[in-house]
Amino acid sequence: MEVVGVRVEMPSNQPIVLLKESDGLRFLPIWVGASEATAIAFVQQGVQPARPMTHDLLADVIEGLDAVLTSVHMTKIENGIFFAELNLRTSAGVVVTISSRPSDAIALALRTHSNILATPDLLDEAGIAIPNEGGEENQEVERFRAFLDEINPEDFAG
Repeated sequence: MEVVGVRVEMPSNQPIVLLKESDGLRFLPIWVGASEATAIAFVQQGVQPARPMTHDLLADVIEGLDAVLTSVHMTKIENGIFFAELNLRTSAGVVVTISSRPSDAIALALRTHSNILATPDLLDEAGIAIPNEGGEENQEVERFRAFLDEINPEDFAG
């Protein structure tokens, strides 16, 4: 998955992070909190805060423990709530999976340059196909903005 960006859904003022299939046409909109949206937007825009944010701290802790965040997985949606997992590998080769909120997983993946994945079942259930007519990222973002004007979080309730 690729992170297209963070937008604010109107009129609720609720931030949404938009993921897109790397090799497909489906998008996965995930409602997130304001601070997580800021954390994701900062890293996408290359903003370096004067002091580390929580996600920066966690990335430093993982590195300090000589571990690697290999990937994050968006795993499921239940009652409109998305779930994710962090997959870490220690220097001893031990693989550890930790439950996470998707917004935290995405913010951390962007900071560590880790893969962001989604299960096929999740994409089948909550993914939205937006045909890419012109092949340009800007067109995808414009279609996403138009899409946001027409939906609300209840549209994704399981």
